[in-house]
Amino acid sequence: MIRFSTGKILRTHLWLAVLFTIAWHGAPGAVAMDFQHQRHLMVQHQLRGRDIVDDRVLRAMALVPRHRFVPSKLQQMAYGDSPLPIGHGQTISQPYIVALMSQVLAIQAGERVLEIGTGSGYQAAVLAAMDARVFSIEIVAELGRQAEATLDSLGYDAIQLKIGDGYKGWPEHAPFDAIIVTCAPTKVPQPLKEQLAEGGRMVIPVGAKHHQQLVLLIKEQGEVRREKVVDVRFVPMVNKDGKVY
Repeated sequence: MIRFSTGKILRTHLWLAVLFTIAWHGAPGAVAMDFQHQRHLMVQHQLRGRDIVDDRVLRAMALVPRHRFVPSKLQQMAYGDSPLPIGHGQTISQPYIVALMSQVLAIQAGERVLEIGTGSGYQAAVLAAMDARVFSIEIVAELGRQAEATLDSLGYDAIQLKIGDGYKGWPEHAPFDAIIVTCAPTKVPQPLKEQLAEGGRMVIPVGAKHHQQLVLLIKEQGEVRREKVVDVRFVPMVNKDGKVY
């Protein structure tokens, strides 16, 4: 008869438990490497494989952990080529759209960027990774608080967040070198045009619920020039009562 000491049995059970945990959930390092690999594939195939050529955008997208900005049950889908729900009827945009909007704005280090629609905080993190000074507004208080907690946990504590109506902008910090809007009004808000600096750029989806265009606005000599980028579909821009602008 083979005899085991109590200590040896305990160690064996503990080791088997560790092996089972790794087999079922993956080792912590392996999980981190898996997300890093997925992020690399996202950049190579979804971004470089299309028309994203701005190196600063590509570096930021490769750096920011998108899986940290989605609900835990959706983390394995975080680097897929699609938007994902984040609650309250809102979504985190498709990675390509985040990269495209960032590229269209041609952000330079140190520029002041106003974001309308913080959502999960992912777009704000990408802009911050491009060394922009980010001011972001979210109308859904719970989403805004959650985004702030996520950004703080990842070290993006220089981003200034505000719970409020994005249609009105943030006049206290205007003018802005760039404005990015991640929800769709039926027409471009006048306050945002006014808060755009001379030479500034704004990228915004505009139109009805099922027919929107992503447009680039450039302010030159006080006038705003408009260019179409692509057809898109975003959640509508609403006020605190849920009325669509």
